[in-house]
Amino acid sequence: MSLVFLIVIMSIVDAQLAVRRSVQGVNQEQDHVFSYRSPPDHVPMDHPLRRIKNLVNRALKELSRDFNKMYLPRGWPTIPPGKLIRAMLLQVLYSIRNERLLIEQLDYNLLFRWFVGLAMDEEVWDPTTFSKNRKGLLDANILGNFFYRVCEQAQEQGLLSDEYFTVDGTLIEALASQESFPTEGEGSNGIGGGGDE
Repeated sequence: MSLVFLIVIMSIVDAQLAVRRSVQGVNQEQDHVFSYRSPPDHVPMDHPLRRIKNLVNRALKELSRDFNKMYLPRGWPTIPPGKLIRAMLLQVLYSIRNERLLIEQLDYNLLFRWFVGLAMDEEVWDPTTFSKNRKGLLDANILGNFFYRVCEQAQEQGLLSDEYFTVDGTLIEALASQESFPTEGEGSNGIGGGGDE
């Protein structure tokens, strides 16, 4: 008798769950093995990063010879320079505090993956590898050349203006060292407590 009672109770609970599911809808989370949309399909056509990516790609193409000279076997894994520069640009544009957070964003942010040129299933780099590769770009002065070429294109396309510019004061305040501000009684030059020297 207790077995029959247990079966009846279970069927009543199952029926109640079925009613709840039909009222609430099924919240079934399932990973798809294949996606029929490519990453660019997820990025709106008017997104500012589309225009920036075009400028960046053209500048990177112009720097390809410099990359060939720079990328010699060094003993640590290399990141393609175009991807590295695009990732660094995202770090600046989106005010990402450090490389660890940038790598984390690249792992799950579809917009960032598209901009950098990472495939959906491509593994993101280790932050240490990223740092070492970035240092190589800085040492070779590639970033200065890159910035010059992007600015040159922006000027040609009428994207720059010498009438005015904007600065986010919160970033300046956050990045400025407290020692760079004069305290009362210090000189007026405002540099690191330099006084009136």
